[in-house]
Amino acid sequence: MPVRRLPPLRALEAFVRVVRLGSAKAAANELGLSASALSRRITALEDFSGRRLFTRQHQAMKLTDEGQAFYNAVAPKLDELAVAVSSQLDSGQVLRLHLGVPPLFGGQRLFPRLPDLRKLHPRLHIDIDTSPHPEARVGDTLDAAIILSKEPDSGLYSVRLDHNRVYAIASRELALEVGPVPDAEKLAKQTFLIHDIFPESFDAWKEAMGVGGLEPAAIDHFDSGQLILEAAAQGLGIAIMHDDHFRRAQDERLARLFDIDVESPYSYWFICRQRDLESRPVRLFYEWMMQAGL
Repeated sequence: MPVRRLPPLRALEAFVRVVRLGSAKAAANELGLSASALSRRITALEDFSGRRLFTRQHQAMKLTDEGQAFYNAVAPKLDELAVAVSSQLDSGQVLRLHLGVPPLFGGQRLFPRLPDLRKLHPRLHIDIDTSPHPEARVGDTLDAAIILSKEPDSGLYSVRLDHNRVYAIASRELALEVGPVPDAEKLAKQTFLIHDIFPESFDAWKEAMGVGGLEPAAIDHFDSGQLILEAAAQGLGIAIMHDDHFRRAQDERLARLFDIDVESPYSYWFICRQRDLESRPVRLFYEWMMQAGL
């Protein structure tokens, strides 16, 4: 039986990543390619398949109907191939998990417990990825991820890991200056420190404090929870974070403002593809995480 000619696998990989990440630029960054090199791979795949997979407008790439049909047919098979190859490469010495983790969760909750996991499963090793937007990369460059989200993609298997309260956190000196009772005039003079991945927490906190119309002197945005806490400790502003972040930091320089409970719109979730729970590295980590109450 003649062997059918296969498409260039690197071109297929580039195509699938563009679709999953929703951006040619993001896909090029993931693959370590220039924009022109990525475009050449996509063009090679279009030439091979005889289909126009994307329309190109002002350096943007939009999936065509033919491209969507091609993705629906090819992507699952490419995933199966990746799993099959991975299973054959397992030498019996190491089980490797590619895990997306927010840096603050990793530092405060995961890393302190990893020695226990290593003792339980010494063959299991974890590649940690703290890059943004892990949800889009689960099933591609990530086997699983822990994300902070209102609600994960319904197409993924997900388990909520906690329920949180929103805290306003400041240096002890700034907390004394602001006082024990929410005062709109005093708060309007302050700088607030907001994390990019849960912006709605600030709105929830303002409503609960009875200052929904508050317009602070400035809002500084961060993509790092550790840096927000350090900025607050240095007196640079009022951080809007979770109660769990505050407690686990155990930083005596920090204080909570106002003893008023505010439910957070966001929680930490574990996510993966349903079928990847059958993968031994994912299953071992998932079962340990649930038993450990991570």
